[in-house]
Amino acid sequence: MTERLAYVNGFLETLSFDGPASDRGPKMMLYGQFVGSWDLRVVDHEPDGSRWEGTGEVHFGWVLEGRAVQDVWISPPRDARKNVSTKRNTYGTTLRVYDPKIDAWHILWTNPITQTYNTMIGRKIGDDIVQEYRDGDGTLNQWVFSEITPNSFHWIGRSSNDGGKSWNVETEFFARRKET
Repeated sequence: MTERLAYVNGFLETLSFDGPASDRGPKMMLYGQFVGSWDLRVVDHEPDGSRWEGTGEVHFGWVLEGRAVQDVWISPPRDARKNVSTKRNTYGTTLRVYDPKIDAWHILWTNPITQTYNTMIGRKIGDDIVQEYRDGDGTLNQWVFSEITPNSFHWIGRSSNDGGKSWNVETEFFARRKET
């Protein structure tokens, strides 16, 4: 057990960092503002118009010498994860790396439970943060952080089959920062 603990501590120590890298400047705060732990209310919008609601948690942190922000999204939350179906099961991570050459973020999402892997570009648009990618069939997808305050945000996952003229909201997360 001591070897495992040493490995975990060593891994976490080398991955995590205490703040943004100084060579990336204030641009790192686009996602850095979310560093910390959050409670989630989850709303899935089904194609038939019905809704499913649940709860979750998300944790953001500085990683890779402060040159990236990584998070872990979990729904249902860890204290309620017995007998979870694959459909309503999220335990995945996002790695967000700022690229000064394009003034945007390279984003990689992985949920090994559902075998979901997305590569997208994220940037600030107005007051929102918009992450965008296309599915293999050409469907345009956006993950949008909106209504951002120091203690809350609204996250919307949506898709468009007409190049962004109209949107189908698929999932929403309503986040509240956990008190420390």
